[in-house]
Amino acid sequence: MSSPALSDVIAELARSLPAAHMAAWARALCGCAGPGPDAQTRLLQARPGFALGAAAGRLVDAWEASDPDLPGEAVALALESAAALNAVYAGWRSDVVVSGPVTDSAPVRLTSSVISEVIHDSRESLLVVSFAAFGVADVVCELEAAARRGVHVDLIMEGTAAEGGTLQGPLGASAAFTALRPYATFWTWPAARRPVVGATRAALHAKLVAADQKIAVVGSANLTDRALADNIEVGIIIRDPHVVERIVRHFKSLMRPGAGPLQQAN
Repeated sequence: MSSPALSDVIAELARSLPAAHMAAWARALCGCAGPGPDAQTRLLQARPGFALGAAAGRLVDAWEASDPDLPGEAVALALESAAALNAVYAGWRSDVVVSGPVTDSAPVRLTSSVISEVIHDSRESLLVVSFAAFGVADVVCELEAAARRGVHVDLIMEGTAAEGGTLQGPLGASAAFTALRPYATFWTWPAARRPVVGATRAALHAKLVAADQKIAVVGSANLTDRALADNIEVGIIIRDPHVVERIVRHFKSLMRPGAGPLQQAN
């Protein structure tokens, strides 16, 4: 059976070993002429530990199989680069958020706490989109605090049928955020700009909280007390700024004056 590629082994080590291990192993390989017993001894002496002998052996074997003439400095640089990239992407990993009953089958975070945390940690901008909204006093307080510290807050909310939206009842989603009127910018989707689907208009159905174009919560939960606490809802917290920036840019295009379908509310 052929040995795994050196690049694959280094990538696997970056995912499984702490950064300090990778750094110590990189230092140990500087000055090492090539793979072999000396290289493995250097690795184990630099960072001994339970089960690390097998990991060191995989690295040396892959080195030997891939390119035995490769100097230790080159493998060391590869270790450092893989560890640095893993550290960056580890901070970008998505996570699951849920509302309603939880189980012990998988680690998850609660929608209500995650949304409040994202708003609380914002420093520059917040984009909040919801189909329905009701109550959510904690979210309103966090949004008001964010606006008071200089965060620009955009709220895109569905309206009632009388307002051109699709919500039943006398109050649109923006009514839940009346306290934010002096601080936030409210947006609506006017009836004249909505496609007609059968006998009804298209709905503003997205649910999103995005902060600083760096982190976002996207899911099924509306900004209502029931959706954030009691309903069975599921969502994702996205920490990849490239993805979040694309989501925000999409909505900003929809909000573009004279071109987008969304309109700033009076």
